[in-house]
Amino acid sequence: MMCSTENGDQQQCYLVLENGAVFPGKAFGARKPVDGEIVFQTGMVGYPESLTDPSYHAQILVLTYPIIGNYGVPGKATDEHGIPYFFESHRIWAAALVVGEHCDHPSHWRKTKTLAQWMAEEQVPGIQGVDTRMLTKMIREKGSMLGKIIYSLPLTDDTAKISDPNLRNLVDEVSIKAPKTYNPKGSPRICAIDCGLKYNQLRCFINRGARVDLVPWNHKLNVNEFDGLFLSNGPGNPEMCLKTIENIRNVMNSGQVKPIFGICLGHQLLSMAIGCSSYKMKYGNRGHNQPCIHYATLRCNMTSQNHGFAINTETLPEGWIELFTNANDKTNEGIAHKSLPYFSVQFHPEHMAGPWDMEVLFDLYLEVISKYKSTKVSINDLVTEKLTFKMERPLSKDVPQKVLIIGQAGEFDYSGSQAIKALKEENVQTLLINPNIATVQTTKGLADKVYFLPLLPGYVEQVIRSERPDGVLLTFGGQTGLNCGVELEKQGVFKKYNCKVLGTPIQAIIDTEDRKVFNERIADIGEKVAPSVAVHSVQEALKAAEQLGYPVLARAAFSLGGLGSGFASNNEELTTLAMQALAHSSQLIIDKSLKGWKEVEYEVVRDAYDNCITVCNMENVDPLGIHTGESIVVAPSQTLSNREYNMLRSTAIKVIRHLGVVGECNIQYALNPESEEYYIIEVNARLSRSSALASKATGYPLAYVAAKLALGNPLPNIHNTVTGVTTACFEPSLDYCVVKIPRWDLHKFSRVSTKIGSSMKSVGEVMAIGRKFEEAFQKALRMVDENVNGFDPNIKPVNDDELKEPTDKRMFVLAAAIKNGYSVDKLYELTKIDRWFLQKMKNIIDFTTQLEQLDQKSLNHSALLHAKQLGFSDKQIAAAVKSTELAVRKQREEFHVTPYVKQIDTVAAEWPAATNYLYLTYNAASHDVDFNEQHTMVIGSGVYRIGSSVEFDWCAVGCLRELRRLGHKTIMINYNPETVSTDYDMSDRLYFEEISFEVVMDIYNLENPTGIILSMGGQLPNNIAIDLHRQQARILGTSPDSIDGAENRFKFSRMLDRTGIMQPRWKELTNLKSAIGFCEEVGYPCLVRPSYVLSGAAMNVAHSNQDLETYLNAASDVSKEHPVVISKFIQDSKEIDVDAIACDGVILCMAVSEHVENAGVHSGDATLVTPPQDINPETLKQIKQITKSIAASLEVTGPFNMQLIAKDNVLKVIECNVRVSRSFPFVSKTLDHDFVAMATRVIVGEHVEPVDVWHGCGKVGVKVAQFSFSRLAGADFMLGVEMASTGEVACFGDNRYEAYLKAMMSTGFSIPRKSILLSIGSFKHKMELLPSMRALQKMGYKLYASLGTADFYNEHGVDVSKRRYESNHSKRHDLPTNGVSKIPCKTLCANLRYFLCILWNKFFSFTK
Repeated sequence: MMCSTENGDQQQCYLVLENGAVFPGKAFGARKPVDGEIVFQTGMVGYPESLTDPSYHAQILVLTYPIIGNYGVPGKATDEHGIPYFFESHRIWAAALVVGEHCDHPSHWRKTKTLAQWMAEEQVPGIQGVDTRMLTKMIREKGSMLGKIIYSLPLTDDTAKISDPNLRNLVDEVSIKAPKTYNPKGSPRICAIDCGLKYNQLRCFINRGARVDLVPWNHKLNVNEFDGLFLSNGPGNPEMCLKTIENIRNVMNSGQVKPIFGICLGHQLLSMAIGCSSYKMKYGNRGHNQPCIHYATLRCNMTSQNHGFAINTETLPEGWIELFTNANDKTNEGIAHKSLPYFSVQFHPEHMAGPWDMEVLFDLYLEVISKYKSTKVSINDLVTEKLTFKMERPLSKDVPQKVLIIGQAGEFDYSGSQAIKALKEENVQTLLINPNIATVQTTKGLADKVYFLPLLPGYVEQVIRSERPDGVLLTFGGQTGLNCGVELEKQGVFKKYNCKVLGTPIQAIIDTEDRKVFNERIADIGEKVAPSVAVHSVQEALKAAEQLGYPVLARAAFSLGGLGSGFASNNEELTTLAMQALAHSSQLIIDKSLKGWKEVEYEVVRDAYDNCITVCNMENVDPLGIHTGESIVVAPSQTLSNREYNMLRSTAIKVIRHLGVVGECNIQYALNPESEEYYIIEVNARLSRSSALASKATGYPLAYVAAKLALGNPLPNIHNTVTGVTTACFEPSLDYCVVKIPRWDLHKFSRVSTKIGSSMKSVGEVMAIGRKFEEAFQKALRMVDENVNGFDPNIKPVNDDELKEPTDKRMFVLAAAIKNGYSVDKLYELTKIDRWFLQKMKNIIDFTTQLEQLDQKSLNHSALLHAKQLGFSDKQIAAAVKSTELAVRKQREEFHVTPYVKQIDTVAAEWPAATNYLYLTYNAASHDVDFNEQHTMVIGSGVYRIGSSVEFDWCAVGCLRELRRLGHKTIMINYNPETVSTDYDMSDRLYFEEISFEVVMDIYNLENPTGIILSMGGQLPNNIAIDLHRQQARILGTSPDSIDGAENRFKFSRMLDRTGIMQPRWKELTNLKSAIGFCEEVGYPCLVRPSYVLSGAAMNVAHSNQDLETYLNAASDVSKEHPVVISKFIQDSKEIDVDAIACDGVILCMAVSEHVENAGVHSGDATLVTPPQDINPETLKQIKQITKSIAASLEVTGPFNMQLIAKDNVLKVIECNVRVSRSFPFVSKTLDHDFVAMATRVIVGEHVEPVDVWHGCGKVGVKVAQFSFSRLAGADFMLGVEMASTGEVACFGDNRYEAYLKAMMSTGFSIPRKSILLSIGSFKHKMELLPSMRALQKMGYKLYASLGTADFYNEHGVDVSKRRYESNHSKRHDLPTNGVSKIPCKTLCANLRYFLCILWNKFFSFTK
């Protein structure tokens, strides 16, 4: 009787171990009790090859990667020699298969059946639903275990017995029974002893023209019948093959020298034939990522291995040498005779499955056979010669003493910080130039010196001239840092000051950035890039498109995030795109469109000695055509077969070696979904957003390793900092699935298209980890937007156009389509998302439908557990069964359905790891960690979004560092891969998890920490404060009731009234009628303000009753459970920010920052100056008084931030946030006082003395927002009360003008050279700017303006040329383009005063 998982027909079965442990699961494949030795294998692809490997005979194979069977099983097609293309033998040899999850609906163009169907045909049983990580750890500790699969409990005396297959001669069972010849006309003639030979060993010989005579394991060998002897792999203990050992010894003693080559068991047999002893290994090496070091050259290569025995090299006789050794466990991986042509290796150079790095040994063996008779060549010399890396120029052994790092934005903060740590370990002095004030890397105590200066060649050259570093790192600051470095190289600056570019040679960087050169370099090694043409004008672009054929992709070279790129289907679309792109770059690439192909990426690491590995491969869920930064990405790839995976891996290594990259880089491919055809899209010879994802997805510290390599360290010499014992020269094995989803904030911009494509619009990304795709996918959707429950079919309506042309909400359109009965095939035709992913999404919707048919009472243990295993949150289950989150939580706890904590250790549990990098899963049966230590829990900031970016990560990291300094063990919860807080070494335990009430409470219940610090992560942790408080969680710092008193607009406004602090007139929204009545009474404009929101979400200024109605609807959507307040909007007032620390309501320190813009521009978008320059002492005194009063009323303990408005010397309070704010890093670094460290000490109860720092320390800081309007076609760049900026910079100066100039230049602003285009609104503003316009004219600028503005200034004696604006973009021919700077309307009146002072004074002085 067969049992299969098809159609949900799943029978219970059990895996029983010899130590009595029982693992329940579901049967698939054949239904047949079986016993054997249990072994694990850590490869992430290649299950058809592994199952048919005779070395696994009589073994129950455990695959550590939890999702198996994704690409099905290929057909039994054979080559002209009758050898199957895709299998390693004529049958499955493994006794049984143990997996986390078997895939019932595989997706691959080569698939002919499912894994379950194939195993049923071959009478091989399988068990799924097992915690394979727990099982692996058990096997690992015991070394080797026997076990059996049974179908009922309890065990009887008969079923309890487990036979040991190692007592049998397994080689005799797998070996052929009679000799067989392959390729009879081939040469040389190889005699291959079949001890369990894999078919790819035959292919490797036949493809090189050899004849192979395959003989049984005990066949008597005649030395005259072959030119070379080959010893194959095989199962079991080598001591069972005494006959084979004797036969080998006879050949070696025959007097005729015939070259011998052994693999795996063949290596052990040759070793024993010469007198060595073997031993059973504790762990065994079974996987595709075993690093082997060649003794003579110290080169390290990745190898595929499957063996449980090793050779004791202490017994190696005279005349023999060790050839290879395992870099991890130091076991022997190969031997060779010093002069005779005998050698063997423990690993599998013929791979299948696994890396192709060492297949070259077959070439060397055949070369020895052909040459030995005449030249007596040494195999050892040949291997050494082949593996010796010949450097073009000798590597300098001098380690630089002082290194300059050019840094950049938030997503590269982790890379710069890791680089600084790595350099400090090597005793290298570090200099950092980075104007991004909020980054961790610019924090005091990390780099030796930090320059807050624009990343412009002029400024960087001044730093180099002043500091004289002897090395510079260009690849740790993203595209901006790279472009700056390339420019400095072209100007000869590095050469002039004898400053060496470390890591990847600068020419390699230029080669990868210049598309034309890149295409030529790739063609040099016989690889293909997508057909493309590099052009420099619109006409050239149109000509190229004609040549390639539409549709085409147009993209700017040397640009970040696909800026200025898009698809064009005709000349008109291409003309528009080309004009936009050429505004950003001098070169434009026109690519043949491969829209709909799969997009696959590899992160590659290479050292100066040519050791090269791929750390992570990633597959985009979205097909090609969507920028990888806009795509949902999964790691490792889910739908690639072993052949595809290793084909692209080998190409990546070939390309990176050819380009000469030293450090880390990323390569992207387009892969045809119906064949093995592929194109290289691009290579980023720098750390990128993908590097951040790969680093966090695998636990491999890419940036740290890249910095070490840049100093000339060999990769094998660097330790894997996660395990502490293995080398960094290895490719991580994952036993979980990672899903990255980007975050967009397009709803903040009216008139901006929500379509996503080849240009990047996302502002952040999240990373979720699970042991099922569904689990990680649903987690990630909630991480992106805390208001979403998961893969929800009720958020968006079905819309075929949105499925064809994706938008930022496409996943919810997809959910609705599945719910509406769209088939997987139909969805594939519309979206070109691989059917495997679509089926996984369908699993979620199908189960949602099942849940909706239940009520909470009928929700049993099985349904609840299954929901959690598919990634459903308590809130999501509650919505389906019409209950509440707390009721579902209570029921779940009663059923003991709680999550397990698993580690990310880079080695899939093959090695013990002291890692603290953790995630939660319901697809498990045990915890990886103990909970017996006291920790303090800190909640991070979550996804980068407009309003919450790297500033809050700076605060969280500062808090962790201070807690560590105070001797507290820490827990960090965060899920943003681009942050420093998610670096494994920042906290004692890192949970890469959701920041929701459910998950934080789950971790709290497991860890029982001393308390939770919520105030360091921005708005997200504050939003769950009350819920945690109600469950008796210990919240450290300000009480949740006080947090609510500040966040709840109604409560806060009432408190201000009670304490007599002035505020704008206000009213709580109860209904529209009373709201209109209030607005008409106080007079428009009025401000609509929801509670518990970040970055002014849904905050709007209403100018009429119609506005009011629209904005109130938006506000109540955002703030469903909390009140919305309307207040009078005071025009032409000044806004002031206060950041402060208090203890039990008493102020300990405070900072005051003034806004350059008038009130009405969100503080996140405003230009801030501290210490304040224009606030009089009387007003400052008032501010201090108000701050004291509010701190006392709210009983604040820890950080808080307040905003006030001042008009006619009257101060009114707008709001107070009882948490850190975006300006905390800015005030801390400007005033030279760490506000976060002080707040942390207060929160944990340390005694802290008050300090007076608000007057500063002699320098002025100016913080300027960074906007991304160039990416958002149609965006209105007038700023308002809802935040629109995506980042910020700050610089210092002796006065505000100098600081402001540097800060503006850091955002990409350049001083106008010839002319200025003006568009100024009201008469009042025109009058205010009249003196400035006269000044600009005096300085020789040519002024242009719109009609009204030009008329006004011409009437007042300023010569301004009129320019007409047309609504149709294609008709705007009369606007000046060359040399014209548009002054942004954003902050015109206030900022122009600064701007003019700068132009007058031409400040280019130099300040650290």
